Amino acid sequence: MLQMASNPPFLGVVVSILIADFSGSIGEAAWNAYLGGMSNSNHLLGFLHGFYGTGALLSHLVASFMITKGGLPWNHFYYFMASIEVLSSVSGFWWSTGVAYRASVNQHQDEHGTRNKVTMTKVLVTPPFSRVTWLCSFFLLGYVAIEVAIGGWILVFMTEVRKATQFAARMTATGFWLGITLGRFLLCFIYLLLVIALGIVSWLVPQFLVSAIAFGLQGFLLGPLFPAGIVVMSRLLPRHLHVSAIGFAAAFGSIGSAVLPFAVGAIAQVKGVPVLQPIVLAILVVILCLWLGLLRCDRK
Repeated sequence: MLQMASNPPFLGVVVSILIADFSGSIGEAAWNAYLGGMSNSNHLLGFLHGFYGTGALLSHLVASFMITKGGLPWNHFYYFMASIEVLSSVSGFWWSTGVAYRASVNQHQDEHGTRNKVTMTKVLVTPPFSRVTWLCSFFLLGYVAIEVAIGGWILVFMTEVRKATQFAARMTATGFWLGITLGRFLLCFIYLLLVIALGIVSWLVPQFLVSAIAFGLQGFLLGPLFPAGIVVMSRLLPRHLHVSAIGFAAAFGSIGSAVLPFAVGAIAQVKGVPVLQPIVLAILVVILCLWLGLLRCDRK
């Protein structure tokens, strides 16, 4: 973050984001695996990802006011981010450590007679665990791809296609992240169908206000999907596989945050920014099918 705050050249920005996202992905996988193994994991994961959405919401607000209202250079925002990183790093392992977690897992395995050697082969290749892992991995990949594509391209879409001002476009992006936050704090199949319907509305109705409301509601309905996927994994897999399987799925899902925004940008160079919604809708249909596959695993 401090490297980004120093206003580096483009290559420095790419390297800084790569390092930051690598470390962030490790932390995200660890938190998901840790909370996913608890008895009330559904509520805890909802709060975890709800606060993730809160951070995204607040960062959009802070960045918007610093840049559009305060007239500060874009890189000054990363001083604020660096201070938040220091707080989270200090507090992350204040009450618990890796040693304590491994001891609790070993105790659970001894009590239930499930002490088995955990390997990535078992998680990724051996049925029925591999089926759950891969379905959830691709589900999370599609979800993260949609979330980052909308969150990243919404400013361009609203300014170039809906002719909004910079500030109005940023407030629309804030509304999207607000929706994700509220959705995570507060039924996955129905949510996906509604997100698809709202995507069609924001694509076909050429009005700024309609698009702004549709994006906000899309965020609200997308919010619960990621924690829901983690909860399903933690319920279908034995506890000693949680760290490996959930960690892999969360990391695999992060690929979507790199692939889809890049693909949208490449296609937009030729076809224009309106391609955002058709691409997002196609991926929504795919992850809906993946969710139905997970429901079949659950019934079995």
